[in-house]
Amino acid sequence: MKILIYALATLFAMNCGSTQVAETTVIASPALPDSEDMFTNSERIGEMMNYLASNDLKGRDSGSEGIEMAAKYIETYFKSYRLEPYFETYRDTLSNFKKPSYNIVGVVEGNDPELKDEYILIGAHYDHIGIVKPENGDAIANGANDNASGTSTVLEMARYFGTQRTNKRSLIFALFSAEEKGLLGSKHLAKTLKEQDLNLYTMLNFEMTGVPLKGKDYFMYITGYDMSNLAEVSNKYAGEKLVGFLPTAKEFNLYQRSDNYPFHEEFGVPSHTFCTFDFTNFNHYHKVGDEPDIMDFAHMAQLVNNTIPIIEGIANAATQEIELTK
Repeated sequence: MKILIYALATLFAMNCGSTQVAETTVIASPALPDSEDMFTNSERIGEMMNYLASNDLKGRDSGSEGIEMAAKYIETYFKSYRLEPYFETYRDTLSNFKKPSYNIVGVVEGNDPELKDEYILIGAHYDHIGIVKPENGDAIANGANDNASGTSTVLEMARYFGTQRTNKRSLIFALFSAEEKGLLGSKHLAKTLKEQDLNLYTMLNFEMTGVPLKGKDYFMYITGYDMSNLAEVSNKYAGEKLVGFLPTAKEFNLYQRSDNYPFHEEFGVPSHTFCTFDFTNFNHYHKVGDEPDIMDFAHMAQLVNNTIPIIEGIANAATQEIELTK
């Protein structure tokens, strides 16, 4: 969450994100769910997080050897769960960053002959800031919460729809590079898709979902809460108040500070970020302490399981229910 640094700096002042992996990487088979109504679980999430935020990936800086390992992992994951490459390959080469960097983009075509021409984009950035000033001998900013958490969330949703094929509208799953350099990956993809005249309905982004909110009457919030009726639609399909309003998100204008925003700019469609970081429940933003062992994998699994019915409902509704606020 690159530009959150400005907001964080203010809050902190008040005390108040190796070796190349082998080409034959195999994605582990899903662990058995905890119950019949759960798709994923903490064990499975933990396996993904412990790889993506491991020291071997050296903080996944854009253009680095470590992020190349993450890119290959994501490509293998998409292929394993039957996502088609959106472009000729899964890789979307950034044109706005000097080092070779790639968004990884897959698609699950909708099963309705008419609605499949409408697209929902589900995304997260998979890069982080790499090697930083050492703290207690550790210089790797692993980026577990920021944003291996969002990446794992999107990958598990891709697995669900890639294998279940329950979506009438088409779903694009995009993992962005160079978010930490100024939202460059999402800016590049949004521009490319706009030039292709993609019929984009909505963009749903996931950022810093690794730890639960505290003292809230909702499970997660969206940025730009009052810019559309996404929260209302989401809670309808969730059957509970899953999505709420975080005043701090509006105060610091987080709507413009993550990968949802370039799609809002290019397409003018509802584009929001789902998040469970509220400036009080995580103290390791852009630090070496952002490690997988302090993430709440059960919380993350619950977020995936609770969000799948939302995406399914949005993808299968007879009309486009999510509308910008007038």
